[in-house]
Amino acid sequence: MKINEHIIDRALRVIAGLVLITLAATGTIGVWGWIGVLPLVTGAVGFCPGYAIFGMSTCATKK
Repeated sequence: MKINEHIIDRALRVIAGLVLITLAATGTIGVWGWIGVLPLVTGAVGFCPGYAIFGMSTCATKK
């Protein structure tokens, strides 16, 4: 697995994942809030399978 997420992309994913999980755990939103585990994990690992499928990357290219 090659890292294909920029640091800002990763941070936003982790924040969004934590917000969704917190809202689901407190009962503010329904069970679907646990989907926040996906962006949390992809942000923590730095690899997005969706980006890989479509050949995308938000990492800066090395010159």
